[in-house]
Amino acid sequence: MQYTALSTVKHRLQPGRPLPFNVRDADRTLLLARGQPVESVEQLEALLRRGALVDLAELRTARDRIREAPRAALPGLWTNCMAQVSQTLLQSDAGSFGDALETAAEPVQALIERDPDLAIFQVLCRGDSPDVAYGAHRSLQTAITSYLVATRLAWEPAQAERVFKVALTMNLSMLELQGQLARQIAPPSDEQRSELRTHPMRSVRLLEQAGVTDADWLHAVLRHHEVEDGSGYPSGCTDVGELASLVRRADVYTSKLSARSSRDALAADIAGRQMFMQDPGHPMTAALVKEFGIYPPGCHVRLISGELAVVVARGASITAPVVACLTDDRGIPLPAPVRRETTDSRHAVAAVVGERSVHVRMPLERLLEALAA
Repeated sequence: MQYTALSTVKHRLQPGRPLPFNVRDADRTLLLARGQPVESVEQLEALLRRGALVDLAELRTARDRIREAPRAALPGLWTNCMAQVSQTLLQSDAGSFGDALETAAEPVQALIERDPDLAIFQVLCRGDSPDVAYGAHRSLQTAITSYLVATRLAWEPAQAERVFKVALTMNLSMLELQGQLARQIAPPSDEQRSELRTHPMRSVRLLEQAGVTDADWLHAVLRHHEVEDGSGYPSGCTDVGELASLVRRADVYTSKLSARSSRDALAADIAGRQMFMQDPGHPMTAALVKEFGIYPPGCHVRLISGELAVVVARGASITAPVVACLTDDRGIPLPAPVRRETTDSRHAVAAVVGERSVHVRMPLERLLEALAA
């Protein structure tokens, strides 16, 4: 192992915050473990004076590790990182919630940057059935979408990271209710309507209790259901702010892509068309629809040849994605996915296929085999 002086990375340390790496004495004896806080400026200065060391391997950030990971490892990284975010959301009452969310969110943002097509694939994946898991999954869908659109709009990295956290935490106070509403056929009860109406204020309160002090973050959570024309809630204000404005649009779009007991998920091309019709000319909506296109990764399509396929990457044009065939032209499942270039007129996309009509599926790991072919 190779070590470097703690003084070379002191900019990454802040008194009272958990250590991102182990700190060792000059003889390699462990002084402070990763996750422990440096209690004060005086303690930090004492560590620097005694020549404390850090293992160079531990200085690699989550972004470094994901940037360097082999492509075949990305599906597993997505699964693990999204599970970590979901678990963190369910522990929002912990005093270290802000730090835990930061730690869980960074790898997901890195995965989005590494491969936006795989990020979109996660948005179109269906969530788990338990109520709270559904709510957490919906928050992740919105957060990924918000981050993708913020990047397309060339927002500053700090603002893109902030909008990701706003989307993750906007429904913190009603994660379970989201799942209940998704599986019930009857309209919301009066009690449920009241919870829906007040959830922005309650989510802000939870964040404040968890130690979040970022005023822009809290303001956006409070206003993520407000609309510029004053028709939103809870206050009907028109001064929405760009963070809340983008999160609301991402939430509306991903809601259209999510099935409920009372309705099927909309096909991606229809969801995009509706967004344009409902919000014509707005640059955020235009960027969102352009980012996802009419055949986003993760949606199922029928080819002119009769084959059933799943989109695995956006193509050179919005009408010609890269797909992996799941069946042959007679509907017989294939033993392995087969890559098709839909620029070839023999394999052009004929139509988007609704989720209820898809009876053949393959894990993302297998689909990437077709993408690499």
